[in-house]
Amino acid sequence: MAVKVLAIVLAGGEGKRLMPLTADRAKPGVPFGGIYRMIDFVLSNLANAGYLKIVVLTQYKSHSLDRHISKTWRMSTLLGNYVTPVPAQQRLGPRWFAGSADAIYQSLNLINDESPDYVIVFGADHIYRMDPKQMVNDHIASGAAVTVAGIRQPLSMADQFGVIDVGADGKKISAFREKPRDAQGLPDSPDEVYASMGNYVFTARALCEAVTADAQNPDSKHDMGGNIIPMLVERGEANVYDFRDNDVPGSTERDLGYWRDVGTLDSFYEAHMDLIATLPIFNLYNHEWPIFTNYGSWPPAKFVHGYDDRQGRAIESMISPGVVVSGALVERSIISPNVRVNSWAHVEGSVLMEGVSVGRRSVIRNAIIDKNVIIPEGAQIGVDLDRDRKLYTVSDSGVVVIGKGQKVEL
Repeated sequence: MAVKVLAIVLAGGEGKRLMPLTADRAKPGVPFGGIYRMIDFVLSNLANAGYLKIVVLTQYKSHSLDRHISKTWRMSTLLGNYVTPVPAQQRLGPRWFAGSADAIYQSLNLINDESPDYVIVFGADHIYRMDPKQMVNDHIASGAAVTVAGIRQPLSMADQFGVIDVGADGKKISAFREKPRDAQGLPDSPDEVYASMGNYVFTARALCEAVTADAQNPDSKHDMGGNIIPMLVERGEANVYDFRDNDVPGSTERDLGYWRDVGTLDSFYEAHMDLIATLPIFNLYNHEWPIFTNYGSWPPAKFVHGYDDRQGRAIESMISPGVVVSGALVERSIISPNVRVNSWAHVEGSVLMEGVSVGRRSVIRNAIIDKNVIIPEGAQIGVDLDRDRKLYTVSDSGVVVIGKGQKVEL
């Protein structure tokens, strides 16, 4: 008899470190890779694995995220499948979700309605491919209350992650610590540690009991990684799943095991740059495990003019539908739908989101330009960082970020 699995996606992240990209939207709703939203990656992983009962818990500035899910993620209701956004409903009183564990506690009715055997709890703001079914099978075979996905990272970087310490068997979690400075290497690899990916598989009963007990603790921060997992670790009921063992169909040797937390402007930018190499570090062209989305009914991209120094061309770039590159040069960039780059403009090492218009003879270098920004003729972005810092957001690594609809100064 097939086991019943419910997937819960935690999509309430405020994403303060991604400002101004999150000024008007929740972090999982931020556009990524030209035509996608961040949440499309976790939903695609679940859908490709055949898990088609999915609840998305939302909270902050969720309108565009809710709209994207409603327009894009439509399942066949004939078989009872669905992807549904669920905002904080204040079912237990006039309060918002106090943390990820509290979000599940306040949504226990969703689990009770489905009566699953197992519950997948995944985050919504990471870029990766994973077959969740392999992790679920590992969890079922282990008999644990919870299985935590771990990705191997250098021991020297342990103080940057939530670190999973394991026993001699390499499976049972002995401790779950946040950014430790005294981490020990893995039994089979002393120079590596397990970093938590924020992905969990629970036996349903164990999850319900854990979040209910946590809700009664006034000293808890009601966080999945900070409170629920340590509770089950202390009971000896938590195992780790090695992400290295996850075999995604169609993966190349270069992008196998890719996972990136895009929690900062620099990591968001770097993850985009991972897409555009000839042999990409993260391959969007894996048709055996596609990333699903809906990008509207835009016409094909168009490149016009082709004489002297007025040539519409793109090099080492990803160009979305609806784009017109008119006598301009685009290099090492990701261009989203309905963008126009006008004559003699030069866009280099940049991410342009939907509806951006780049004026003639403009220069955009190492920048992220959010939706519907108009770059006037002759503007220069990313050329003089001292000037840019007075007008826009500039990341630690010097990436210039212009927010949605923000006015660009000459």
